[in-house]
Amino acid sequence: MQNKLVTVICLCYNHEKFVTESLLSVINQDYAFIELIIVDDYSTDNSKNIIKEWLLNYPEAQFIANETNLGNTKSFNKALKLANGDYIIDLAADDVLVSNCISLQIEAFNESIFKNLGIVYGNAELITENGEFDSYYFPVDHNRKIIQKRQTGNIYLSVLSGGDSICSVSSMAKKSVYDFLNGYDETLAYEDLDFWIRSSRLYEFDFIDEVLIKKRISANSLTTNFYINHTSRFKKINLSTYLVLKKGIKLNRTKEEDFTVQKRVHHEIIHTFKIKDYSLFLKNVGLRFWLFCRTNFKKY
Repeated sequence: MQNKLVTVICLCYNHEKFVTESLLSVINQDYAFIELIIVDDYSTDNSKNIIKEWLLNYPEAQFIANETNLGNTKSFNKALKLANGDYIIDLAADDVLVSNCISLQIEAFNESIFKNLGIVYGNAELITENGEFDSYYFPVDHNRKIIQKRQTGNIYLSVLSGGDSICSVSSMAKKSVYDFLNGYDETLAYEDLDFWIRSSRLYEFDFIDEVLIKKRISANSLTTNFYINHTSRFKKINLSTYLVLKKGIKLNRTKEEDFTVQKRVHHEIIHTFKIKDYSLFLKNVGLRFWLFCRTNFKKY
């Protein structure tokens, strides 16, 4: 196994109950060549002090304490500029890497059949705030192997269509991918959909049929906030989805790709109408009209 350096960027915001377990899961990997960069995004709980105390025993880790709340995209990019690794893992401070997560990911990069491989990912075990088992991200059989085969290689259409195309929390990407794409788009409220669309347009993906991470289902998670109506964060998330789809259309090269993203735009039209965000509803209608013109008049 090649001794490639892996940088784990651990983002913390009000994760005082979980951050120590998350950090220890990085330190206790069975892979030795790891760089850990921790970012506290101006937590309002005791997270910052807990991290500082933890660092007394692990001074080799780097720590960034934001002086204001910057959000995930800006905080991650801030750490990315300091990263020396050949590969990058984006870890939330309430999630837990399994002990062989990184070694399995490195092995996948080394043995993959894909020549333009940029990202590998696997399955995740979903756990409660108390650490109890809830379910799996991708359903598994009695041997904990996925029931439905994952698409690999060029997965651009799959990412555009949405659904369960990728488990982002279990992913590792080459740093060169982040560098070429200039990291996360800092104008967005969340990063994963935009990053997967942009990266899958250019790079191949591979899948590891193993549980690589335990993802915590907590009240403070971004996933939970997707479904809390009438909050400023919820509105920013919906606007970001519109902006991501608008960017995605510009990346499309075929009529099939336009038809695929058209289905997602249609969903957003219905969604924004139901939540009575009429300004965003009209923006999505505009995207739908743009796609109508492209699919009927554009020469691909």
